Amino acid sequence: MLSIKNLKASIEDGTQILKGINLEVKPGEVHAIMGPNGSGKSTLSKVIAGHPAYTVNDGVVELDGKNLLDMEICERANSGLFISTQYPTEIPGVNNVEFLKMALNSKRNFLGLPEMSDADFKKLCEEKMQLLEMDDRYRDRGVNEGYSGGEKKRNEILQMAILDPKVSFLDETDSGLDIDALRIVANGINHIMSPEKAVILVTHYQRLLDYIKPTYVHVLRHGKIILSGGPELALKLEEQGYDWIEEK
Repeated sequence: MLSIKNLKASIEDGTQILKGINLEVKPGEVHAIMGPNGSGKSTLSKVIAGHPAYTVNDGVVELDGKNLLDMEICERANSGLFISTQYPTEIPGVNNVEFLKMALNSKRNFLGLPEMSDADFKKLCEEKMQLLEMDDRYRDRGVNEGYSGGEKKRNEILQMAILDPKVSFLDETDSGLDIDALRIVANGINHIMSPEKAVILVTHYQRLLDYIKPTYVHVLRHGKIILSGGPELALKLEEQGYDWIEEK
């Protein structure tokens, strides 16, 4: 499904942030990426998304055999990639529901499908909002405009639910969430998951993984994945931190 091979990327001054990332993600899997601040976790998501602040120096990122790095940003999204950011952007004046409808129909046009009718979209939106315990206030507000941190994260998972991507890369979705919001967001992600989809979670904390059980846990440090394991690895990191890995 998603194959990342020897991915290297740098910023404008030439400093290399990603130094050869290798990751294979299969349908139905949940991969958790953990690591200290500054290790390259958020950079990885931005490079895959096509952020212009980064230059890819080497490697490929393939989704179902097609290299995402050769695609425009919108084409990556329409091909089945979804990225949630650590700090969701506010778009004042753009209605939240209209934005979602436009994004969904853009994807459907790309895939050669007819646009969804107003009635069908309303039904879909109501179903997904109910799943995430979102009330009607979210309908009439601008995208993330005036939202709390937790509301922004919930709104991103609503976007994920509506767009129905093949692979979702969720960057610190749990940051800034209280216990109730964390439960709601995690429940939404679990509900959206299926044997045909995959999720990559970037997180610092075991608490998210108490709700969303990962298939694999990876440690990213100094721009490389230096250790991989099962769910038990996250528990060990929670207890012991990261220094013991470099001592091995």
